[in-house]
Amino acid sequence: MAQVDSVVGKYVGTAKSVGSPDAEITLELTKTGDKITGQVMHGQTKLDVTEATFSEGKLTLKFGPAAKDGTLTAKLDGAVLAGEWSNGEKKKTVELKRVVESSAAVNLNGQWDGVADAQGQPFPFLLTLKIDGEKVSGSSSSQLGEAQISNGTWKDGKLDFQLEGGSGVITMSATVIEGKLSGEFDYAGQAQGKWVAVRKN
Repeated sequence: MAQVDSVVGKYVGTAKSVGSPDAEITLELTKTGDKITGQVMHGQTKLDVTEATFSEGKLTLKFGPAAKDGTLTAKLDGAVLAGEWSNGEKKKTVELKRVVESSAAVNLNGQWDGVADAQGQPFPFLLTLKIDGEKVSGSSSSQLGEAQISNGTWKDGKLDFQLEGGSGVITMSATVIEGKLSGEFDYAGQAQGKWVAVRKN
């Protein structure tokens, strides 16, 4: 599972083939359950990932039904995906670099209006974050009362923290997507779900 987490994200780079100009491409990989999904964009063309495998640092993506739009086989080395795109006889060398919304560029300090999906029911809460380098502190308030943030980190575009309240520990993680916090929570191992939060003006 952690392996899948390590490859999701946005990558930009080029696909090169002999005798034709370099093609600028953008690859976005997301996680749905424990599967990798996503899409690749080249100009106005968008291809959906129909099948993906990732193990031991090697990523294989198939695009379009029955891989008719090609297969990308690449190795993840740090923030770089390098490999080959093959489509029939055509082969291209691909090198993509992960785009990390730098922690500095995203200011998480302040109050966020959050909603967690608690077994299909929206559960609103207010999150107050204080970021100091990679350290995160703050609190959350909801109908269950106040909870303090512990073990909070903000690193490589990923927010992780625990909320310790009277009703148990909630482990939460999120990334910033289009200015919103979007992630998952685990409530004392008994309930899991997704949550989103938007900055309070």
